[in-house]
Amino acid sequence: MSIRFLTALAAVLALGSVPVVAAPLANQLFGAVDAPSQQDPMPVGAYARGCAAGLVELPETGPSWQAMRLSRNRNFGQPVMIDYIGDLSRAAQQVGWAGLYVGDISQPRGGPMTSGHASHQIGLDVDIWMLPPRRLDLSRAEREKISSIPVRSADQRSVTENWTPAHAALLQAAASDPRVDRIFVAAAVKIEMCKTATRKDRDWLQKIRPVAGHDTHFHVRLKCPQGASLCETQKPTVKELSKGGNGCDDTLMWWVTDYLNPPKGGKVPKDPDAPRKKGPRDYTMADLPRQCAAVLSSR
Repeated sequence: MSIRFLTALAAVLALGSVPVVAAPLANQLFGAVDAPSQQDPMPVGAYARGCAAGLVELPETGPSWQAMRLSRNRNFGQPVMIDYIGDLSRAAQQVGWAGLYVGDISQPRGGPMTSGHASHQIGLDVDIWMLPPRRLDLSRAEREKISSIPVRSADQRSVTENWTPAHAALLQAAASDPRVDRIFVAAAVKIEMCKTATRKDRDWLQKIRPVAGHDTHFHVRLKCPQGASLCETQKPTVKELSKGGNGCDDTLMWWVTDYLNPPKGGKVPKDPDAPRKKGPRDYTMADLPRQCAAVLSSR
């Protein structure tokens, strides 16, 4: 049992006697633990406010993938996520890639992170690099230095020459899996896919969602697994498919009009005296589901 784990455990056990103002930050506690809990798998809470019991480590290297940035210790996911990554990496080989470079999944016990993501807290999110692997035998050191590639232009309005039909085919395969809730991409990618997807089969496009900051990877979010009673399902953000919604409409174009080039008077000035909204890196254990204390303290 590591010293970092014992320190985190002591902090959790002391929460009841420590004044609220002195409560340790949850991201420091979860970031200090280097192994999953020996509990039954369970995503606890919401994707951006929760933790994860019984996670499984994605092997550093597999027959069709490599986990990147191993120093972060974020290659842990729910069993359904580990299975999904294996399936998607084989689909990548079917479209002509050697496999996948897999970015962050979750910390060993999920929870808020000290840097980077607001989500990735319950073991059901994963980042997949847009860089097609040339080889799957990178050393640990090489995986720290190599970077992915951007697939959208500097003005965010179109894809670059890095974007290929294989990228589109991989994203279609990723979104067509029934385990997937949604996939976050750069707006330019969604626009391009809406232009090029066949008219016969477009329902899967509903899961492709434009979000800023996703030009070098795509972010897959799985649904709460069946029987995961502590997992909070996301509310739909695109109109139901029965009504013809696939996100290839005026909502999408907002990302390259009002969002990237706001009309005059379109933004409400921020109140400089307004209190700052609490974010994941501000959470204490009191902000997370109560079951997260047991996840953190479990051996």
